[in-house]
Amino acid sequence: MKIGFFDSGLGGITVLSEALRRLPNESFVYMADTLHAPYGTKTPQEVCGYVKTLVQTILKEEVKALVIACNTATSIAVAELRREYSIPIIGMEPAVKPAVEMNRANGKRVLVLATSLTLKQSGYAALVSRVDDHGSVDSLPLPELVQYCEQLNFDRTELFEYFNRKLSSFDLDIYGTVVLGCTHYPFYKEILKELLPSHIQLIDGSQGTVRRLKQVLSERNLLASPVKAGQSQEGHVTFLCSSQDEAYVHKMERALEIYTEHEKIYL
Repeated sequence: MKIGFFDSGLGGITVLSEALRRLPNESFVYMADTLHAPYGTKTPQEVCGYVKTLVQTILKEEVKALVIACNTATSIAVAELRREYSIPIIGMEPAVKPAVEMNRANGKRVLVLATSLTLKQSGYAALVSRVDDHGSVDSLPLPELVQYCEQLNFDRTELFEYFNRKLSSFDLDIYGTVVLGCTHYPFYKEILKELLPSHIQLIDGSQGTVRRLKQVLSERNLLASPVKAGQSQEGHVTFLCSSQDEAYVHKMERALEIYTEHEKIYL
């Protein structure tokens, strides 16, 4: 059986890439909700409806676990999905807690980059309130970055200008960690590393999410067994999209290639 991943578009591929690395014996199905992307500009009620429809479709692929590879969709729909379905459902949230913990000793602040909808959710406010004892977390919405990613736009001049404009009002010297709170954003880690002061660390929720996925699969005896000599290797990914757009399927395959190459810099 496969592990299901879904997002509004290409962003969840950053989480899928981590899963492919940490769970090499598994097979995956990744579905993008191209009919309704991007989620970050929709109302919570709209997103919840889209997600429920998407999950009904992806469960037809005989998945044994489901990863909501989207911070916005998780904050809006994960509780309801867990009430409706018995399979393990792994959600995501911006990596605020580890970012705050990383900065406790140095007194630096945390800057969370995310979509406007994620930052407006009560779940995000509750997360920050729970882990940020000293009021050290600031937030910045970057909705345009989702569209850059969906276009596979990595034009350095354009992206540098964009980030410089968005960050111009922040004194970056006072920050120790920047949280990439949307799964699309890690596509731009390389550019952000060059642009931000060298002392700033970048963090996102992919590693924690996949660690949790692996733990849950292990607890329920759902992990795929290692392949034996002569057997076919798992690790296959099936890409689907709600619009049934073959060109977008090829774009997802290309996005995974691009991100995997980018990630080799940091491993």
